[in-house]
Amino acid sequence: MNFDLEPEHELIRDTVRQFALERVAPVAEELDREKRFPYELVAELAELGLMGMTIPEEYGGAGADTLSYAIVVEELTRIDSSVAITLAAHHSLGTLPIWYFGSDQQKREWLPDLASGRKLAAFGLTEADAGSDAGATRTTARLEAGEWVIDGSKIFITNAGTDITACVTITAVTGDGEISNIVVPNGTPGYVISEPMQKLGWHASDTRELSFQGARVPEGNLLGPRGAGFQQFMRILDGGRISVAAMGVGLAQGCYDLAVAYARERKQFGKPISKFQAVQAKLVDMATELELARALVWKAAWEKDQGRPFAKTAAMAKLYSGELSHRAANWALQIHGGYGFMDEYAISRLYRDQKILEIGEGTNEVQRMVIAKHLGL
Repeated sequence: MNFDLEPEHELIRDTVRQFALERVAPVAEELDREKRFPYELVAELAELGLMGMTIPEEYGGAGADTLSYAIVVEELTRIDSSVAITLAAHHSLGTLPIWYFGSDQQKREWLPDLASGRKLAAFGLTEADAGSDAGATRTTARLEAGEWVIDGSKIFITNAGTDITACVTITAVTGDGEISNIVVPNGTPGYVISEPMQKLGWHASDTRELSFQGARVPEGNLLGPRGAGFQQFMRILDGGRISVAAMGVGLAQGCYDLAVAYARERKQFGKPISKFQAVQAKLVDMATELELARALVWKAAWEKDQGRPFAKTAAMAKLYSGELSHRAANWALQIHGGYGFMDEYAISRLYRDQKILEIGEGTNEVQRMVIAKHLGL
């Protein structure tokens, strides 16, 4: 057993950490306040080869492993969740379905632009009445003269409406008891994208509601076999939970970093508050739980890279890191006291960004259902 990172993993970690500190940190508060999508940062991430990093090089990716990807997501989230989820949703949800399930023609058509980061992709699963119960999809697609005619709507979809978004892969009912995945290019007539949704956090991330009113796409835009959509998106969600779990670790680490720095600087009763046992206890708990959460995330990534079953570990990692991020954000803001309630302090942004980590990619309650199933309960 060896807990050391390989040199290439350390290089990726150090490179992304430096990028996050030098390029993301100086503008994170401004992007959040202005609710502005980080186009410039996405372009720079693309230049670093991070937007499609686990896609093979022949399709424009970097051919990296899942552990490298988890490290990248953690390091970005440590500084800003909006930038991190832009990369994570594009990679795990938008691009990987085409890599996993697409035909050779579909891969050649879509992956070079997506894996290189020149374009973004989205994944349209959630509906108003189909969230945790993803199998309750109501969007329909019927074949008519060699085209899929799509009617329905999706909600809370990340990356769907940016200036560089190329497509969204949606789930749709294509027959009785049959769900399929279909790629819908942006600009398709009948495909309407709402204005950006107003959110508690992730202000610089693009989140939209989508509607399909007789939208037509070629029959060849079906992704994988007809009727395989449910199994496909379950596989996508299993892998996506690794990236959201990495976000939980990254946000908790960011909260810890801010809390330690503030506790050493802030003086009360003649000494830094880091010298008080009550404050130390919170910081010790954060540091300890961070080790536990990171180990779970890295184990899930390692299992996936080894071709082993990883769904249970990914669900555990997502559940634990999400709940840790909640505790860490709360403790870190408490250590900041009244200043933490002010938007001029970064902890207020991390506090707002945290909550979605207990909801997205399967709520905490759903994670417990998934884990219970794997435990044979």
